[in-house]
Amino acid sequence: MYPLIRNRRLRTSEAIRHLVRETIITPSDFLVPLFVVEGKGIKEEIASMPNYYRMSLDVLEKEVKDLWGMGLCAILLFVKVDDNLKDNKGTEALNPDGLMQRAIKTVKNACPEMLVMTDVALDPFSSYGHDGIVAEGQILNDETCEVLAEMSISHATAGADFVAPSDMMDGRILTIREALEDEGFQDTGIMSYSAKYASAFYGPFRDALDSAPVAIKNVPKDKKTYQMDSANRFEAIKEVQQDIDEGADIVMVKPGLCYLDIVREVKNEVDVPVAVYQVSGEYAMLKAAAEKGWLDHDAVLMEQLLAIKRAGANIIASYFAKDFIRILG
Repeated sequence: MYPLIRNRRLRTSEAIRHLVRETIITPSDFLVPLFVVEGKGIKEEIASMPNYYRMSLDVLEKEVKDLWGMGLCAILLFVKVDDNLKDNKGTEALNPDGLMQRAIKTVKNACPEMLVMTDVALDPFSSYGHDGIVAEGQILNDETCEVLAEMSISHATAGADFVAPSDMMDGRILTIREALEDEGFQDTGIMSYSAKYASAFYGPFRDALDSAPVAIKNVPKDKKTYQMDSANRFEAIKEVQQDIDEGADIVMVKPGLCYLDIVREVKNEVDVPVAVYQVSGEYAMLKAAAEKGWLDHDAVLMEQLLAIKRAGANIIASYFAKDFIRILG
């Protein structure tokens, strides 16, 4: 065989490497998370996420037009609400004139073809920072699912194309799917955070939305009773399959880089699109290391994105989407 077969022949130039490359990333792979706040003319940098911003609705309008012009065709909306609007049941989440509902309408008016996905969870609206209703030291599952279903209907009514439940309550996909069907939103999709791990990588995101769990008597100051244990692998397949059976159109693994083995396991098992969330901690680490001159920002970013896509992701939710476009030139 050797020297007749020399694998390096296919690596001798950028042209041949590009021609035989197995994994290709395009702008269409990205889902762009956007943080929205009340006010006007606000573009406020998030301290722990350099070059990423909270935006008022007027700035959001310009941002989505810019993203569309770059070839980025899908966004994922999150809102930061004032503390005086928060309570244990996330009441503000159901306000038809709430910030999320107005953000959806703003995007659709500015760029009707932009695909709009919305975060469905109570933590941005909760006085306790939890993804569910708190009672007697417990995060209530079924009662929370009912609120999440109402929340999903509210988003669909405002014009959302997909709702994205990120809470990890049991049975919430079926509850949401049945509610959407009953209200005539049979074409509204569900992207489920199916394998969402109780990760230490979420810190900057919680800074962005001021949604970290607070310490209260008899209630854990973490989300480990509903988000998945980082040590578990096969449980992820069970969670994903149950969500598909309940009506999920897209499933997600979150976070990204530390869970690429889970991504591959899921991709091998299911026939629906698989999303991966390259989370805020992953973003912050690379930005900080690059600022120190310890890593080549663009080279490492591209390697990370390739790893996520190579592992099996059809969709990459990432704060680096605009950086990727810049690197493409």
